[in-house]
Amino acid sequence: MQWQEVLIESGLWLAKAYALTLVVGAIVVWGLTRFTRWGRQFRRLSAGYFSLRRSWKPLAGVALILLLTLAAVRLDVLFSNWYNTMYSALQALDEPGFWAAMLLFSLLAAVHVVRSLFDFYVQQAFVVHWREWLNEQLLSRWMQGQAYYRSQSLSHLADNPDQRIQQDITSFAQNSMTLAVGLINALVSTIAFTVILWNLSGPMTVLGHEIPRAMVFLVFIYVFVATLLAIWIGKPLIRLNFLNEKLNADYRYALVRVREYAESIAFYRGERVEGRTLRSGFAQVIGNAWDIIHRSLKFLGFNFVVTQTAVVFPFILQAARFFSKQISLGDLIQTAQAFGRLQDNLSFFRNIYDSFATYRATLERLAGFDDAIDAARAMELPHTRQDGGRLALLGVTVNRPDGHALIRDLSLEVSPGQPLLVRGPSGSGKTTLLRMIAGIWPHGSGEIIRPDSSALFLAQKPYLPLGTLRQALHYPQPADAVPPGQDEAILDRVQLGHLRDRLDVEDDWSRILSLGEQQRLAFGRLLIARPQAAFLDEATSAMDEGLEDAMYRLLLEQLPEARIISVGHRGTLRRHHGFELSLQGESGGWTLKPIE
Repeated sequence: MQWQEVLIESGLWLAKAYALTLVVGAIVVWGLTRFTRWGRQFRRLSAGYFSLRRSWKPLAGVALILLLTLAAVRLDVLFSNWYNTMYSALQALDEPGFWAAMLLFSLLAAVHVVRSLFDFYVQQAFVVHWREWLNEQLLSRWMQGQAYYRSQSLSHLADNPDQRIQQDITSFAQNSMTLAVGLINALVSTIAFTVILWNLSGPMTVLGHEIPRAMVFLVFIYVFVATLLAIWIGKPLIRLNFLNEKLNADYRYALVRVREYAESIAFYRGERVEGRTLRSGFAQVIGNAWDIIHRSLKFLGFNFVVTQTAVVFPFILQAARFFSKQISLGDLIQTAQAFGRLQDNLSFFRNIYDSFATYRATLERLAGFDDAIDAARAMELPHTRQDGGRLALLGVTVNRPDGHALIRDLSLEVSPGQPLLVRGPSGSGKTTLLRMIAGIWPHGSGEIIRPDSSALFLAQKPYLPLGTLRQALHYPQPADAVPPGQDEAILDRVQLGHLRDRLDVEDDWSRILSLGEQQRLAFGRLLIARPQAAFLDEATSAMDEGLEDAMYRLLLEQLPEARIISVGHRGTLRRHHGFELSLQGESGGWTLKPIE
C-alpha cells in the first residue's frame, strides 16, 4: 500500500466529506426542527445562539468541530489500513515492512493525540459558551416582568426552576454536543467502513443462491433488527428518566424547606410529620429508581447479547477464505475490525438510546420552563400609571385566582400626613390588595396611580440577601458611596445600635437576627430610601407595642411627605393613621372612614 498516496487522498476525502456533510446536515437539521416535537423545542431554546445577527462565532465553532470529527473518522480508516499492513507483514515475515508499519503508527498516533486533545478543548469551550448564553437568556426572561413570582401559580408547568436553570441547561448543552458529534461520526464512519468491508467481503451461498458481498448486507440486516428491538425495549426509559429528575428535585426541595423552616418545625415538634413526608418523597424516588434498573437490565442485557454475538461473525464468515489463502491475515483482521466498527456505528441509536431518553426529558423540562415563563409574562396586570407622587385607586377590584371578588370597585386616595390603615378578617384580601398596588397580582381590574420609581414595600418577614449587614440595610439598592456614619446613625434610630460594629460582616443575617430585628432593619431601609410611597404589611407584628409606636413615630417624623398604607390587626396602629379601610371579606364589600 502506498501510504504517501493515501495521505494525499485523505485531504481530498476530508474536503468532499466536509462539503457533503454540511449540505446533508443542514437538510436534516431543517427537517428535525420543522417536523419533530423535540426538534422544535431545540430550535426554540437555541436558535438565537446560532443566529448570525448575534455572532458568527458559534457557527464557526460548529464548523471547526465538524472538521475535527471528520478528521477522526479518516484517522480510524487509516488505522484500519495500518492493521492490514502490519498483520500482513507479520504473516509474510517481512521484518522491514513490520518496522515501517511501526514508524507509520507513531506518526498516526501523534496526529490522533493532538487532534483528540484539541477536539476536547474546542468542544468543551463551545459547551461553556453555549451554557453562558442559555443561562443568561432563561435567567433574564425569568427575572424580567417578575415572571419568577407570577409563575408560582403555574407550578404545574415548571416545577423546581432552580434545577432547570442550573442543572438542565448544563445537561442540554453537553448532551446536544455529545449526541450531534456521535451521530455525525457514526454516519460518516458507516459509509467509510462499508466501503472497506465491501472490498474485503466475498460471496456467500444461502439456500443454494450465491450472494455477493454478503457480509455487508448481513451486518446491516443484523443491526437494523437489533435496533428496532432495542427501541421497543428501551422506550419506557424516556418517561422513567423524566420522572427520575422530577422526583429527585421534589425530594431535594422538601429537604430545603425543612432547613428553611427548621425553627417552626422544632417549635411544633413536627419531626414525625416532616419525616413521614420526606420518606414518602424518597420512597417515590427509590421506586422509580428500581423501575429504571429493571428496564435498564432488559435493555443492557439485549445490547450485550447483540454486541458479543457480533464479535465472532466476521471470523466465522471469512475463515473459509483465509484457510483457502484467498485473503491474508491482514485482510482477516481488517475485516473483523471493519465489521466491528460498522456494527458499532449502525448500533449508534441502539447504544445511546438511554442517553437520548435523558436528553428528551431535559428538553421537555426546559421547554416546559420556557412555556411557564411565557404564561406568567402573558398575565394581564392591573393598569398602573404615575402622576407625580400621587397614590390613588380608581375602581379597583381584587379577585382570587378562581375569579371570586375579595374587594369590589375600591376607590380612594392617600395623602401625605394621612396614612391609611387596612384592616379586616383573615382572608379578606388585605395583603392581596398590596400585591395589587405593587402591580404583581394579575387577578383584578381597575386603575392604580402610584409613584413607580419611588415606592417601597415592607413585608411581614423582610427579605435579607446574603452578604454584609450594610448590603441588607440598603437592599434593593447597592451600598455604594455611603457617607461616613450614615448607616450607623440609621441603626441607632431603629434601635439596632448593638449591630454598628458588624455592618461589614458577611453572614446569613436572616438566621442571625430575630424577626423583630429584621423588621426594624426594614424600617431603616425606609429611612435610607426615603420613598414617596411606603406599603407596610404587618411590618411591626414581631415588635412589642412600645417598639411599634417608636418605629411609626420615627417613620412619620422622617418621611412627612410620604404616602403610607399599612396592613395590620392591632388596634394600637390606629393612632398613627388618618383613615381606616375595613374589608368585609367574602362579600367583597369595604368601608373607608377617618380615624378620630
